[in-house]
Amino acid sequence: MLEHVDRMQIAVRDRETAAATFAHIFDAKTVRDDEVKVLGAKRRVVHAGTSEFELLEPNGDGPVADYVANWGEGLFAAGFSTRDVSALASRLSSKGLQFTEEGGQLFIAPDQTPGLRMVISQEQNRPMAGLMRYLYEATNLINDHKAAAEFYADRFGLDQSRFSPLTSHDYGYTGQLTLFNPPDRLDRIELSQITDPQQPMGRFMMRRGGETLYMCYIEVEAIAPIAERMKAKGLRHTSGGEHSGGETNMFIHPTALHGVLMGVSRTNWAWTWSGRPELAGKGAKAAH
Repeated sequence: MLEHVDRMQIAVRDRETAAATFAHIFDAKTVRDDEVKVLGAKRRVVHAGTSEFELLEPNGDGPVADYVANWGEGLFAAGFSTRDVSALASRLSSKGLQFTEEGGQLFIAPDQTPGLRMVISQEQNRPMAGLMRYLYEATNLINDHKAAAEFYADRFGLDQSRFSPLTSHDYGYTGQLTLFNPPDRLDRIELSQITDPQQPMGRFMMRRGGETLYMCYIEVEAIAPIAERMKAKGLRHTSGGEHSGGETNMFIHPTALHGVLMGVSRTNWAWTWSGRPELAGKGAKAAH
C-alpha cells in the first residue's frame, strides 16, 4: 500500500534558512508555511523534483524540539505516499500499530516500527522541478533485517518477493531493499543490519541507541550541476561510492544540509545495487 518515498521531514532551527539551502543546492521552491501540532513544529514545505521536504522548526515543546535538543538539526522522519490514506489507517489499526492523524497525514512514532519515524501522505502527481528527479530511499538501521522486512510487508502491504538482498563490505552492513514497485521505480526502505560497528553506520546506530533512520537518497539527471553549486558555497560532498564514479553517485555531508546525510545518484544508476543492473544504463555492468 506504499507507493513512493515522497518526502522527508527535517528538524531545523530556522526553516527559512533551511529553505534557502534547499533552493541553492536543488533549486527547490517553497510550497507553503503552516504548522504540525502533533510534532510541535512550524513547517515550511519545499518542492524539489517530484518530492517534498518538510522543514520543521520547533514551536514549543514536542518531538521536534526534543530532537533538536538531543541531536541538533537532522533527518527527523521518512515520508511515504499511499493511494488511500484511510484504507492504510484501517489496516494499521487492525494490526495494532498506533499513529496520529492530522491534516490528512498519518504520523507514526519510531517506537511503533523498527526505529523508523514515518509520515504517510496521499499520493499526488507533482510536476518535476529544480535539479533533482525524486526521493527514492530511506535507510533504516535495524537489528534484524529479516524481521524488519516481515514487519514492513505485513503492516504496509508490501510484497516480499519484490525485495532485493543487499550487502556492503565497505560500509559494514547486510540487509535488503523493500522495493515497492520494481522495475518501474526504485522506491524502497533500505534495511541495513550492521556487520561492522566500527564503520560510520555502526557508530551512528550506537550513538542513537538502537534502530533508527539514517539517511535518504535522491535521483538526478546529472551530478555536476549540484556539485558545482555546493562547491561555490564551500559545502562538503564526496563523489563516488561503491560501484560508482563521480558522474554517477555522490554523498552530501550532513554539515552541508542541516544534519541530513543524502545520497545522490544519476538516473537509474541505483539499479546497479538494487537487483537489476541491466536497467542502470551505460557502464553499469562493469561497475556491478
